[in-house]
Amino acid sequence: MTTPRIAIAPCSKLHDYEESIRRAGGDVHVVAIERESPTDVVAASDGILLAGGGDVLPSLYEHAAHPTFDAAEPGRDEYELELIRLASEADVPVFAICRGIQVLNVARGGTLVQHIPDEMPGGVDHNLRDPRVALAHEVWVTPGSLLDRLMGETEEDGGFQVNSRHHQAAKTLGTGLITTATAPDGVVEAVEDPSRRFFLGVQWHPENFYRTGEFRALFEGFVAAAARK
Repeated sequence: MTTPRIAIAPCSKLHDYEESIRRAGGDVHVVAIERESPTDVVAASDGILLAGGGDVLPSLYEHAAHPTFDAAEPGRDEYELELIRLASEADVPVFAICRGIQVLNVARGGTLVQHIPDEMPGGVDHNLRDPRVALAHEVWVTPGSLLDRLMGETEEDGGFQVNSRHHQAAKTLGTGLITTATAPDGVVEAVEDPSRRFFLGVQWHPENFYRTGEFRALFEGFVAAAARK
């Protein structure tokens, strides 16, 4: 069987994403956004992975920017939004992580919580940056969801512990998306489109655990779906 080609949209810290895909059996292609169009990337790829990074420009979901807005690299928002739209249309498997889940939601017409401490005060601390594998809180998983099917063996009482480094989250969900995990304070931690073969976004950083394998099932499920393209 041919090794599936996984396109990873570039970010400042690629290593853990690349290693997670390789250990799950995929071939990594880091997208050169200045030379490759989203159309060409989707056509040449078996799966698309969106990585973490800066905030999605609020005007793209018709909101004014919060004072904490921290822009991503120039051009990245528009490129990734188009990449996700095309991948969804072609039913190419998509796995979106941290910023990625937010891009995925905006691409489907959804909106974002721009700063959790202001819009959802008094809840979980979602921005524990050090160490990168520090477990911050539990997520509660929807039974029968793709996330549940992939992570079921590791769940205890319907959930599991995750790390957390974000100040934004999905708010109003985009068309076709459903919430399949939440934090105890109600922050959306995973979304899916059950009409697609594999269309999953998670708010934590599973790639940081590639050495110990707590979330390897997510990457293995993604790569396996890509192999069936």
